[in-house]
Amino acid sequence: MQLIGMLDSPFVRRTFITAKLLDIPFEHRPLSIFRNFAEVHAINPLVKVPTLVLADGEIMVDSTLIIEYFEESARTRTLMPAQPALRRRCRRLTSFGLALAEKSVQLYYEIGLRPQNLRWDEWITRQTGQLRDGAALIESEIASDGSEWLCGREIGQADVTVAVAWRFSQFVLPHILDPEQYPRLADLSARAEALPAFRAADFK
Repeated sequence: MQLIGMLDSPFVRRTFITAKLLDIPFEHRPLSIFRNFAEVHAINPLVKVPTLVLADGEIMVDSTLIIEYFEESARTRTLMPAQPALRRRCRRLTSFGLALAEKSVQLYYEIGLRPQNLRWDEWITRQTGQLRDGAALIESEIASDGSEWLCGREIGQADVTVAVAWRFSQFVLPHILDPEQYPRLADLSARAEALPAFRAADFK
C-alpha cells in the first residue's frame, strides 16, 4: 500500500500520521502535484493528494475517507472515542481543524502563489478573518491546564488534524496567526509534534 503526496500538505500529513498511530503499514511516496505532475497523473488522473494506492492497484482519494479506511483496517487501536458524546466532540473538532487547514491553503495560494497584480484583496481579508476566527474557536475548546487531549487522555483524530493544521499555518502564514493569541492551540500542537508519529512526518 502506497501513500502519495508531500508532507507539507496538511491533508497528506494527517493521513500519514494517522497511519503511523494506528500501526498501518504503508510506503510513502513524496510526489508533488506541481513538480511531479505527470508521475502523479499516471497514478491518479485526478492529480489529487493524498492518494492511497491499495495492494490490488485501486486508488482512493480524500484524507477523511482514507483515514476512515485506516480506522476500519486497524486491529489494535482507534483514534476515535467509543463514548458517543466524546465521539461527537471529536468529529466536531476534527471538522474545525479541517476548516483551519482549508482556509490556510486557500490563503497561501492567494498570497504565496498568485501573482501580486491578480490578487483579490477582499478575498484575502475575508479568508484572514475566517482563519483567525477558526483558530479562536478551537482555542476556546482546549482545556486551560493542558492536561489532556481534545477528546480524552489519549491523542485522537481531532488532535492530529488540529495540530497538523496549526503547524501548516505557522509554516506558510506565520504573520497571520500569532501563537501568543492562541497559546492553548500552540501548546497542543507542540505536544503533538513531539510524538514519534509526528516527528516521522516532519517537513521543512
